Amino acid sequence: MDKKKVYFTKNLSKESLIKIYDAVGKKLEGKVAVKVHSGEAGNQNFLHPEYFKDIINYVNGTVTECNTAYDGKRNSTQKHEKLMEDHGWKKYFKVDIMDAFGPDKKLDIPNGKVIKENYVGKNIDNYDSMLVLSHFKGHPMGGYGGALKQLSIGCASSYGKAYIHGAGKPQEMWTANHDKFLEAMADAASSVIKHFNGNIVYINVMSNMSVDCDCCAVAEDPCMKDIGILASLDPVAIDKACLDLVYNSNDPGKDHLIERIESRNGIHTIDSAEKLGLGSTDYELIEI
Repeated sequence: MDKKKVYFTKNLSKESLIKIYDAVGKKLEGKVAVKVHSGEAGNQNFLHPEYFKDIINYVNGTVTECNTAYDGKRNSTQKHEKLMEDHGWKKYFKVDIMDAFGPDKKLDIPNGKVIKENYVGKNIDNYDSMLVLSHFKGHPMGGYGGALKQLSIGCASSYGKAYIHGAGKPQEMWTANHDKFLEAMADAASSVIKHFNGNIVYINVMSNMSVDCDCCAVAEDPCMKDIGILASLDPVAIDKACLDLVYNSNDPGKDHLIERIESRNGIHTIDSAEKLGLGSTDYELIEI
């Protein structure tokens, strides 16, 4: 079987985002949702809208987000809308908080290992394709955050986030079996991929790499030097390629990030997603 293609550039410029999207060779059609991380208030590491401006305009996309399931400035539509304004997203783009009003959309996962349904923002139905813009970095619970997290937790509604974290029991959001939570993330990601019928392009940006996520209001500063941008049609391959670039780096700061990834068993999400058929860890890194 052919290896999955993951494109890579060390150039982190705004122009490189467009160049690497073109390299993938898939033009996103129709109404394009662009999944970003809005960045929690107080977080210093999230990637700003100015950086993504050219690529989002290039695909004529609408910036999409969903509300959080924990306290902060993004756990209600009103607060989240204000934050999107404060962080500059609304200055440049149409912004859609997909779970803003009304009931969530339920996506069935008949072959899910842990969860059999996923609750996403109902406005996902307004889009034909998706560009998943992920800031690759560490994460307090998942170990790392990349494409698979953006597909799962990122597209889930506020209730859906609690449902995934709790491995199907939202009331156990912070106490569920950890590996079950990671497997539930893979299950949830599968339902979004199926919903878009493969009309998704993934871009992971490896800069500002802290052990903490952009969801942390108080986050550690980056522990590694920037590495570059990756793009692929395979969410498993792109996340695995990012992990490999961290492990193979000669940056001494990588030990801190690797400890975060391994202590949370981050690779388990990738392995679970591969077992579900979402992609392959057998990839070819193509530098452009």
